[in-house]
Amino acid sequence: MQSLNKVMEYPTVDRCIGGVAGFDDTQPWIYNLDNPYLHGVYAPTTSELDVKGLTVEGEIPADLYGAYFRNGPNPVHQPQHRYHPFDGDGMIHGVYFDEGQAAYRNRYVETLAWREEGKVGASVSPGVMGPFDYSLSPFGIKDTSNTDVFLYSGSIMSLWYNAGDPYRLDALNLSTQGYFDLNGRQQRRMSAHSKVDPATGELLFFDYGDEPPFMTYGVANSAGEVQHEVAIDLPGPRLPHDIGVTRNYTILHDLPFFHDINVLRRHNYRVLTFHRDIPTRFGIIPRYGKGSDVRWFECEPCYILHTSNCWEEGDWVVMDGCRSINPMPDTQPGEGELGHMLAYMRLEANNYRWRFNLRTGEVREGDLDDLNTEFNKTNPLYMGVKGRYAYHQRIPLLHEGGHTLRFTGLVKYDNETGRRWEWDYGPGVFGNEAVFAPRKGATAESPEDDGYVITMITDSKDWSSWCLVFDATDIEAGPVARVRMPHRVPFGFHATWARGEELYAVNGA
Repeated sequence: MQSLNKVMEYPTVDRCIGGVAGFDDTQPWIYNLDNPYLHGVYAPTTSELDVKGLTVEGEIPADLYGAYFRNGPNPVHQPQHRYHPFDGDGMIHGVYFDEGQAAYRNRYVETLAWREEGKVGASVSPGVMGPFDYSLSPFGIKDTSNTDVFLYSGSIMSLWYNAGDPYRLDALNLSTQGYFDLNGRQQRRMSAHSKVDPATGELLFFDYGDEPPFMTYGVANSAGEVQHEVAIDLPGPRLPHDIGVTRNYTILHDLPFFHDINVLRRHNYRVLTFHRDIPTRFGIIPRYGKGSDVRWFECEPCYILHTSNCWEEGDWVVMDGCRSINPMPDTQPGEGELGHMLAYMRLEANNYRWRFNLRTGEVREGDLDDLNTEFNKTNPLYMGVKGRYAYHQRIPLLHEGGHTLRFTGLVKYDNETGRRWEWDYGPGVFGNEAVFAPRKGATAESPEDDGYVITMITDSKDWSSWCLVFDATDIEAGPVARVRMPHRVPFGFHATWARGEELYAVNGA
């Protein structure tokens, strides 16, 4: 098995992209002061680096073996139109741990749009907020692949929020290998938050669109070969963001936050509305079930971005996640044409549980906590089986200073007892999604929180960025190690942990 020290042998490089060579990464890049998602902690980092032997405060545990990967928006060129974070070119940041050392690497996801705009040397995309004349762009709306990231079939898969094309990246050097095509699939589009089952290596994927079938669901094996795919009957186009997975079932989401298809067809424009009079529906389908096998359960109207974990208890299927009953908060005075984007990004959600009885059809649902948290993760080895712990990001509400989406603290939940533990990142410090990293050699029989919680932070006081390593059993003690990043890491979306045992099973020598 190859050691992660092999990764650390790459020379340090600094490859500047587009027309921004010479930009000083120690300062925030300002595109447009009117859009807060283009400056400060949200401004892009334009250098691609390979750095070994990172500076560490504290001590990296000897049994921390693997890599933390995080995806997020990192625009290369100054946007020509209204900018939304979903428009920022995807960039993967990787922190590799082995034998008490850490190395860092970051690379752009070289999407079709990234390549085409690179030829022009400028942004040509209309973006998700328009203008909605796709003839302005050689590739239509810009699929940035900037949202999700995980290890599958020996490679990194990156995905976009709005069901875009998956891309394959080399897990060691993060170079883009092209599209991540599944053998036997007729089309490649796939939603972010498709999931890999660690017990089987299978990819459970879903897709949605504006024309029938409005959703598809499928399963590919660990070699990237499609074993199963079916159309799911929905009453119209929807915008589901996640699914739930147990050992035997998948939970599909039909949420009452969607756009008017007639407006879209007439004006090529999506007008999102939260329909408070329409129940949320969850469809439970056997992993290899037909579309007609889906059992739909109606729940209180809500929107869900991310599930934590799901499992079976006798006749019951249980789903933990974060629930929003206000997915489109009111715009604020002075926000102008960016108002709806800013309101949507001000995420309001809390820890929640749903229970579905497959025999009687009964539904039970309720709060696990009322704190505003999201970007929730669990021990990946416990995916699909009963667990109790989840790791969330604390998000300030508007009246608490949450004008933009920001993470101010790490929250560990015991969803069995309702207890929570918190670690505050500090004034002016922005966090990122945290992942659970099982100890080297851990199995699904190991204690659930016997491992580490890893996240990244950026301190706006000096624009330094750090990777924090917490003992998962005691996050209130603070990080056991702080790893200094070689440049500022912008705020991003999703992260994943790749175990060293898996990272090198295919890539190692």
